[in-house]
Amino acid sequence: MNAISPGTRLRNAMSVDVEDWFQVQAFAGTIPRDAWDGLELRVEANTDRILAAFDRAGVRATFFTLGWVAERQPALVRRIADAGHELASHGFGHELVSEIGESRFREDIRRAKRVLEDVAAVPVRGYRAPTFSIGPNLTPWAHRVLAEEGYTYSSSVFPIRHDLYGSPDSPRVPHRPDAAGVTEVPMTTVRAGGRNLPCAGGGWFRLMPYPLFRAGLRRVNAADGQPGVFYFHPWEVDPGQPEVPGARRLSRFRHRVGLGAMEARLERLLRDFSWGRMDEVFGLVPEPART
Repeated sequence: MNAISPGTRLRNAMSVDVEDWFQVQAFAGTIPRDAWDGLELRVEANTDRILAAFDRAGVRATFFTLGWVAERQPALVRRIADAGHELASHGFGHELVSEIGESRFREDIRRAKRVLEDVAAVPVRGYRAPTFSIGPNLTPWAHRVLAEEGYTYSSSVFPIRHDLYGSPDSPRVPHRPDAAGVTEVPMTTVRAGGRNLPCAGGGWFRLMPYPLFRAGLRRVNAADGQPGVFYFHPWEVDPGQPEVPGARRLSRFRHRVGLGAMEARLERLLRDFSWGRMDEVFGLVPEPART
């Protein structure tokens, strides 16, 4: 793969997984799904802060939004679309694709797409699986089902080794895992020491020193000649969110580490790199039909 020429500034893809603080996989065994409607909703206020930060920076991003959130916060979803961001699907109920199976997966992504499009009156073409729960071994049917349900691309595979997710042998660049399926735009990694290291945001971004993350993304842009994909969640800019005392210590650490510094780090990231929507950065916008 050829490196980009010196001085060229690639545009990277900025993305937000729109879910609330109690919907994360780390708390799946602690906060029952049937309790969600009785918990404090903080996703609207947090997402509005993100929208304001993007507006100040002149950044347009992709918001992978839960259908569950869209049903309860339709005005928020409309504000995302009206501001020129790409509205995409995070599924409906934040269930792991690798656990629900093909039939329920189809129902989930169909329901989410319908809700999002009805609320915002824009086409929804992108999808990101909760907790990167799509992979060639666990869900070989997923990309085909996405295509059959009207999606254009997925950004659901993280080519790393992790205790909760990951497909370390998957390609690090956009590819089509199934000839009958959608394009997969994997999460960004840096190749070092014979392994893939995460360079895409989330808890890794909050944990590692900012200069190290910046150097990794610059390497992806310059040495690999590839745009990066960055992701985070609205709850990551909310250090005042409720504690979850019943969760495991590791889960609490992963969820809360670096929350107080996240907003400032994000604004620094917005200044240090050029950013855009997933569909535009990777050329995933469908061509107009010929008449």
